[in-house]
Amino acid sequence: MVGANKRFPFQPNLSFTIYHLPLRKVHLSEILTHLGEDRENYFNAVSPPIIQSSNFAFSSLEEFRKDVTDELANHIYTRGNNPTVEILRKKLAALEGAEDALVVASGAGATAMAMLANVKAGDHVICVKNPYSWTKNLLMNFLPRFGVSHTFVDGTEIANIEAAIQPNTTFLYLESPNTMTFELQDLAACAKLAKQHGIVTMIDNSNCTPLYQRPIEHGIDIVMHTGTKYLNGHSDVVCGVICASHEMIRKIFQTEIMTLGNIIGPHDAWLIIRGLRTLELRVKRSFESARKIAQWLESHPKVEQVLFPFLPSFPQFELAQKQMTGCGGLITIFLKTDSMEKVEAFFNRLERFTFAVSWGGHESLLVPMAAFYGIEGRENPPYPFTLVRLYIGLEDPDWLMEDLAQALEVV
Repeated sequence: MVGANKRFPFQPNLSFTIYHLPLRKVHLSEILTHLGEDRENYFNAVSPPIIQSSNFAFSSLEEFRKDVTDELANHIYTRGNNPTVEILRKKLAALEGAEDALVVASGAGATAMAMLANVKAGDHVICVKNPYSWTKNLLMNFLPRFGVSHTFVDGTEIANIEAAIQPNTTFLYLESPNTMTFELQDLAACAKLAKQHGIVTMIDNSNCTPLYQRPIEHGIDIVMHTGTKYLNGHSDVVCGVICASHEMIRKIFQTEIMTLGNIIGPHDAWLIIRGLRTLELRVKRSFESARKIAQWLESHPKVEQVLFPFLPSFPQFELAQKQMTGCGGLITIFLKTDSMEKVEAFFNRLERFTFAVSWGGHESLLVPMAAFYGIEGRENPPYPFTLVRLYIGLEDPDWLMEDLAQALEVV
């Protein structure tokens, strides 16, 4: 690492395991600003370079022979390891308290790569119910082609997960919080149960980010992120992140990553490094604004129910406080009406929210469940059409509440 420690002394208050560095206490600000950036190697530039090269040259046959057998540790071909991507890997691993990390082309790809590396024909996977749609597709339509079965369970009770374990269960997939209705799982209990049965555990931690939830400290084996969301934070990059032990990362890298080539390019990696500079500020703003808006919505007469993990009315509020220190800016509400016409009128009156999937950027968004009703050739979703998922971005929360208030008048 660059000599940032000598030039910028700090009082450590967060403990992380640093990728390729000895275990020590390291401040969050160091990770986001300095970690992995060997500035003396690139003209002392404050911003790291984009190494836009597909392959890398060697000065001798001996050097070639020594390095070519380990593409994870050396720079040989950008499909395996690229210097700009490596800077990002170091930061992401440190943020999650992991030994190592991989960055791939999408969150769906991260889930698929990690799961594929840990299952074989005849194995059984347990997954929380109503996961992200492409995780569900992986389990229902892709893996069965290769003899891997699955069970979806209500993960809010550890007894349900335990009851689903079969002799051939090898993998447990968690989403806590889920990104539509925010169900939680007791991470420590899940990790303990899985270890008793030799089951690999994995969680999607995109909602909370490493700032507000640290699954590895609870015993979870693999943490993934849709880096498209908060980690990048600017709605201009699609990527996925896998954080785990050196051993697990090497396993995933040597099989799925190198075989299937699900990589991220150096320019996108540079954009995510840029995004990480403001991660703490952005996530804190989004969470605090969302909590304020959720509290206001809960008292609104046109709203039937508000789901937000840090409202005391949330069904798993105590668990949220136990294993999370905050969450992202997602809020789900149920409008108090049984009229599709009034629901549509509410959406049509909104002016300051953008209709769009995803979340985690600067802009506030909404996903109207009503939009997925009545589509020819598709079943209606498992949620009522009155459900609205809001993402609260970086705008003034009072400005957003003004818009919600005038739109709710028609419900």
